Amino acid sequence: MTSAGNRQQKLEHQKHLLEQKIKQKRQLFGMVHASDAATSFNKQKLSILSESSKREIGDRDLHGYDGPLQFTMMHGNPDSGENITGLVENISEGSDDVLNSRVELLNFENNEMEVEDTESSPVTPQTPVDSFDTGSVISPETFSGQFIYSSLSSEVSEIQGDFFGNLEKFVMEPAAQHVHYKCRITRDRKGMDRGLYPTYFLHLERDYGKKIFLLAGRKRKKSTTSNYLISIDPTDLSRGGEAFVGKLRSNLLGTQFTVYDNGKSPKQITSRDQTSLPRQELAAVVYDTNVLGFKGPRKMTVILPGMTANNQRVSIVPTDDTETLLECYRTKTMDNLIQLHNKTPSWNDDTQSYVLNFHGRVTQASVKNFQIVHDSDVDYVVMQFGRVAEDVFTMDYRYPMCALQAFAIALSSFDSKLACE
Repeated sequence: MTSAGNRQQKLEHQKHLLEQKIKQKRQLFGMVHASDAATSFNKQKLSILSESSKREIGDRDLHGYDGPLQFTMMHGNPDSGENITGLVENISEGSDDVLNSRVELLNFENNEMEVEDTESSPVTPQTPVDSFDTGSVISPETFSGQFIYSSLSSEVSEIQGDFFGNLEKFVMEPAAQHVHYKCRITRDRKGMDRGLYPTYFLHLERDYGKKIFLLAGRKRKKSTTSNYLISIDPTDLSRGGEAFVGKLRSNLLGTQFTVYDNGKSPKQITSRDQTSLPRQELAAVVYDTNVLGFKGPRKMTVILPGMTANNQRVSIVPTDDTETLLECYRTKTMDNLIQLHNKTPSWNDDTQSYVLNFHGRVTQASVKNFQIVHDSDVDYVVMQFGRVAEDVFTMDYRYPMCALQAFAIALSSFDSKLACE
C-alpha cells in the first residue's frame, strides 16, 4: 500500500508540473492557426504513449497515409489532443525508474514547440472572446442578388482548376463556377534590395507537384504610397512593358488598396489619344484596426465589381473620385458591387489560439492567414490565403474572383499597415 501510495503521489506531482509547463507555453496569442493541423505538442505526446495505449487507438496511426499531417487523421474533432489525465493513467505500472524516465519526456524545453509567425509578435487578447462574432455560428441567409452565384453552398462537386490558352486572358477572367483554383505564392527576398522590395511569384498548382507560372508582382521604388506592378512575365516587371497586366495601389496609411488593370488613368488620356483605354477598377481592399488591438487577426473588407447574368464582370471605369470602389463603399452605394469580408477566426480553448479550417492547405500560424467569404454563405470560401513556410504561401480562389484579383489581394496582406499594426 505504501509503494502504491508513493507512486500515486509522484504521478500527481508530475501531472501538476506538466500542467504548469503547458500553461506557460499557451501564453502565445494573436496568431491565426489552421484548425485542421495539430500542433507539434500533440505529436510529442503521441510518441510517448505506451504500447497498450497505442493498441487502444488502433486505426488512428496511419489510415494508409504517411504524409506530414498523418498525426491529424483521428476520429472526431481534428483539433482535439489527448487528455492529460488519460495520458498519465495510460503509463503502464512498472518500476519507479521506468516511470521517472517516461515522465522526463514530458518536460518540453524545446523553444520550437510551436511555430510562430516571425513577422508579428504574440499578444494577449484585450477583448472577451464571447463578444466576437465568429461567423461559424451564423446561419447562412438566402441571397437574392443577381451579382453573385446564388447557390454557393450547393452540393455539386468541384473540380480542380487548370490553365489552357492565353495567359493574359486567363488571369483576367473570373473563375468558372464549381471550379477550385489552387495556387502557391513564393517570395524572393534575395539580392541587393529585395529585402525591402521582394518579388512575389504566383503559380497554379497541378497534380504530382507540377506548377504553372501565372503572375509576378513587385513593389515599386520611390513611390509615395505602396504601388505593386503585376506582370505575366517574371523577367519584365516594368510599367511600360507588354506583359504588364495590372497594379495594386494603397493610400498613405496602407489601410486601403485598389486593384487596377493595365489601362491608363482618365487624367492621363487626352483627346488626341485614341488608342489608350481607361483603366478599370477590379477590386478594393479595406483593412480595419483588428479586434485584438495592435496585433492579431485583421479585419478585411473586399469590394468586387458585380457579375452579370452570363457570368461576366461588371465594368467599373471611374471618371472621377466619386465613382471609385472605395468611395462607393464609403457612401454605401453598392449597386452592381459585391461586398466580401474575411471570416472571423474562432477561438480554440485547447490550443489557446484563433483557428480557421483551411482543409490542410495552411500549416503555419500567421496574422496573414485569412479566408474571404460572403454574408449569404460563410461556408463558401471565395478566397483563402495562408503560410506554409517562411517564404511560401498557398492562395486558393473560386468564382467570382479571377487570378489577378486574388493575387493583388494577397499582395495587400504583405504590405505594412501603419494604422493596423
